[in-house]
Amino acid sequence: MGELVDRVDENDLVIGVVDRAEAIEKRWLHRVATTVCRDPLGRILVHRRADGMSRFPGQYNWLIGGAAEVGESYEQAAARELGEELGVFGVPVRPVLRFLCEGEISPYWLGVHEAVVSGVLVPDPGEIAWYGWFEEGELLEAVGRGEFVSDGVEALRRYLERQR
Repeated sequence: MGELVDRVDENDLVIGVVDRAEAIEKRWLHRVATTVCRDPLGRILVHRRADGMSRFPGQYNWLIGGAAEVGESYEQAAARELGEELGVFGVPVRPVLRFLCEGEISPYWLGVHEAVVSGVLVPDPGEIAWYGWFEEGELLEAVGRGEFVSDGVEALRRYLERQR
């Protein structure tokens, strides 16, 4: 077995446990937790995914995250992913929104969180090839040029609507 996740229904209620690869292949709903990382100045972390990633290799994203493990809450998964991908531990994550994302490769429930991150980041090179801090306008400009994970673009639209 690979990465086990909760299979959920259209109301985000758990209906079973499945392998994530099977959930993607069969387009079963599962949970993904992400975090918008802001620095103390309010800038947003943008990164380029490593070329060896199984999903969206070499593309840019403004969200840090991944699948929620079996029995894990969105907040727990978001905090765990910050540690795994950026070496950031003990930073509180605040839920911002959750929606049913159609997804480019498979649908899933997406929980978007926010965290203020300061200090030294230690990105996992197997996950993150490059990162930088962008003002909101710079992020929108970069997204407009393409090369961003499409699911993240949809999440950005919803996130910015929420901010207004």
